[in-house]
Amino acid sequence: MSTSSKGTALVTGASSGIGATYADRLARRGHDLILVARNQDRLEEAAARLRAETGVKVEVLVADLSVQADVEKVEHRLRGDAAITLLVNNAGLGPKGPSLGSDIAYHDSMIAVNVTAVNRLAIAATDAFAAKGAGTVINIASVVALIPEMFSATYAATKAFVLALTQSLQAETAKAGKTGVRFQAVLPGLTRTEIFDRVGKSFDDLDQSMVMEVGEMVDAALAGLDQGELVTIPSLPDPADFDAVSKARYALGPNLSRNHAASRYKAG
Repeated sequence: MSTSSKGTALVTGASSGIGATYADRLARRGHDLILVARNQDRLEEAAARLRAETGVKVEVLVADLSVQADVEKVEHRLRGDAAITLLVNNAGLGPKGPSLGSDIAYHDSMIAVNVTAVNRLAIAATDAFAAKGAGTVINIASVVALIPEMFSATYAATKAFVLALTQSLQAETAKAGKTGVRFQAVLPGLTRTEIFDRVGKSFDDLDQSMVMEVGEMVDAALAGLDQGELVTIPSLPDPADFDAVSKARYALGPNLSRNHAASRYKAG
């Protein structure tokens, strides 16, 4: 059982980058932690540092989220550990370049981590939190969910899935009266982490005015969570711009499913 009044946060992809930064910030907010990633040595190193610096309980859970059995191991923990009050669904694979002409097996792995694992863990956490009437699910998506034409196809599609999943789960729980469960989709732009290094690229080759430091990104995302945002875009100056997109999308609603085709599709 957690010793923290804030409960335990389970963070995937916690050995580096965005996940490691979330772990640091949540520990300093008083959450106990379960750190999930593939690299046990890096997890143990991070856990030891966080215990020493913050005094919270930190547990390591080694899992490769491209492997179904490992996803199920994390799912089991989410469903069975009543101390868990927050899930940061962060683990993900980035693209190695354009989708055309690329290694399709790598795309399968990307979908396994970015979609299949995220979906399973988000639903498991939502079920558990709904049963006890409280909990928070943070899903890390990307701004490419909103502008898929500007990025690698499979990666953009996986992040669009994460955004839609978050919005739909929030709507489902609200309809079910489970108002104690909170959701947030975080849509970072380019963020300085190891993800580019892993696919053989460098942030130094990018327009630096578009690249945010990871600490600033996570701090902004947590501020958005504190403000009750369902969708947080850390670099967006005016939230009214995204609100306008949402209103335009909702305005389509009455005409998205009707009993006859639109007149422009009818012969003659």
